[in-house]
Amino acid sequence: MFIPGCAGYELLKMERIRDFSTFITLKKHTIYMKAAVVLAGCGVRDGAEIHEAVMTMYAIDKLGGEEMKESRNVLTEAARIARGKISPLTDYRAEDFDTLIFPGGFGVAKNLCTYAFDGPDCHVDRVVEKTIRSTHSAGKPIGALCISPVLIAKVLGDVTVTIGNDRQTAADIGKLGGKHENRQHGEVTIDRKNLIVTAPCYMINATISEIARDAEAVVKALIELTGKKA
Repeated sequence: MFIPGCAGYELLKMERIRDFSTFITLKKHTIYMKAAVVLAGCGVRDGAEIHEAVMTMYAIDKLGGEEMKESRNVLTEAARIARGKISPLTDYRAEDFDTLIFPGGFGVAKNLCTYAFDGPDCHVDRVVEKTIRSTHSAGKPIGALCISPVLIAKVLGDVTVTIGNDRQTAADIGKLGGKHENRQHGEVTIDRKNLIVTAPCYMINATISEIARDAEAVVKALIELTGKKA
């Protein structure tokens, strides 16, 4: 189905176990880099952080791209952030996209995995894990903002990421087999071996302009890693 008012865009929603997550694809007609943006719902406390999600999409739009994103629950929740044609996360195929991006928000730690409840002993949703592993195995870069690098470290293990400078979260990343680098706003950590790009966003106190700067820095780095035109 198509949600009215989204001229120039087509969206695809994908469902996740327990109906906690939907996968929405936003296709921009001017295509340089085709990105899948994974959202964990709508709202910082139990879903995707809206500023991070919107600024990530804005950065892709600004730099030129075709984007795909995921949201937490049913069509109405997904439509709070993006509108359009919606359909099921099991349809994701890494070969169809150039990159995968995870904005942050507590939904990442509650819906995509159980880090908010179980810390380093958390479990990752099987569909989300498959999405990350298939993208990594295909040699496609992955971007992660805010708390999302914990999810990447849980699935892939030996990766270098940043969540800013929070000591406890950085220590947990080490327990997951990853390496952490302290970063400030506007700075990203690029793991060129594993093709992972991360930035702190709201893991450090921030203004929306600083979130925009972090999101754009991640998208620029992903464009570089994909070799696509910016």
